[in-house]
Amino acid sequence: MTSLEQTDAAIEKAAAATESWRAVAPADRARLLRRFASQVDEHLEELAQLEVRNSGHTIGNARWEAGNVRDVLDYFSAAPERLFGRQIPVAGGVDVTFREPLGVVGVIVPWNFPMPIAGWGFAPALAAGNTVVLKPAELTPLTAIRLAELALAAGIPEGVFTVLPGAGDVVGERFVSHPAIGKICFTGSTRVGRRIMAGAADQLKRVTLELGGKSATIVFDDADLAAAAAAAPMSFLDNTGQDCCARTRILVQRTVFDSFMEQFEEAVRSVVVGDPLDEASQMGPLLSEQRRTAVRSYLAGDTPVAFTGSAPVGPGYWLPPTVLLPSSTDDRTWQEEIFGPVAGVIPFDDEVDAIAKANDTAYGLSGSIFTRDVGRALRVSRAVQAGNLSVNSHSSVRYSTPFGGFKQSGIGRELGPDALDSFTEVKNVFIATEQ
Repeated sequence: MTSLEQTDAAIEKAAAATESWRAVAPADRARLLRRFASQVDEHLEELAQLEVRNSGHTIGNARWEAGNVRDVLDYFSAAPERLFGRQIPVAGGVDVTFREPLGVVGVIVPWNFPMPIAGWGFAPALAAGNTVVLKPAELTPLTAIRLAELALAAGIPEGVFTVLPGAGDVVGERFVSHPAIGKICFTGSTRVGRRIMAGAADQLKRVTLELGGKSATIVFDDADLAAAAAAAPMSFLDNTGQDCCARTRILVQRTVFDSFMEQFEEAVRSVVVGDPLDEASQMGPLLSEQRRTAVRSYLAGDTPVAFTGSAPVGPGYWLPPTVLLPSSTDDRTWQEEIFGPVAGVIPFDDEVDAIAKANDTAYGLSGSIFTRDVGRALRVSRAVQAGNLSVNSHSSVRYSTPFGGFKQSGIGRELGPDALDSFTEVKNVFIATEQ
């Protein structure tokens, strides 16, 4: 575990490396990032197997996650040569803008997606000319450590990308308080995000916060019900529900509620829950006994259970997929982020009712809308207060499009063509041409 003294030394080393890293020619910085991506690609299976041991992800998910790190690095390797400023017409001279790196960026990564979320922070930060210190979650540091080794193997200079495994109240808190850190990227709970934002205010540090979620799926009566029911289980069971984008609130139009539930139950019961190393497994165990106890606390109340799926017995933090029938949107299981394989289903009457119920939450990260009516899809997409919506699918994250939330789901956007905006300052320069 990294001590406070070691954290300070690493931050100071990263600060010392900022001038030389920002001075690397854009094409050369791009080339180093592509080499880093190639190193990840060459060690894809190793990283995936390590992630299964690190966090209990299914092997299929872990392979996707390692591939996502590679793809994000490839995508942002194009950015150094396209970090454009502007020439703005003015009187009496020429006015140009430059995008300057912030310096040292602190990235704080959660335990639920250790590899991809790390990449979403460090890849654009490095591309923009910043150095990075990264703190993985205490329970899942292994893949981050390996990625740092691969960065060095690719030729990324020492001090430019450093991984610091350690406690949040040591390493994470020091990221907030150390004056050399110019920006913090944090993914985690809304509670901790508030603390980071409050602490960062002392030095006016920039922050990107990707926080909690309680996302809704809305199924209208004109939807392809079979497709909606078949897609619904993995919208909240992927990564055993330990996903801030999980669609754990399912709204179904009353006229098709019973038909949907019949098909949904069949789909949930068919989900393969088992050994994460088994190629057939779609869902594995929860991360820890603490996590399982927390999820079970939501099942101990009086909210009716519609049905459950299956889960192994024996060693492992297993919990079967569970679908609840909350009596109202005030139900605790409907309002709070459970972060486990649990979803609730509630009927709605019409479009207005669906939008009101979908927006009745403190969060606004993701969501899905199932309908064949294109006009309705657009109306509802504009009305639902969430940063990432899918129509007739459950897609949330693509490295080439922006990702982030409304309300208490966070501040700022990651990924996509504008990601480097939050890792740079705009500098304006006026050059007088008139004597």
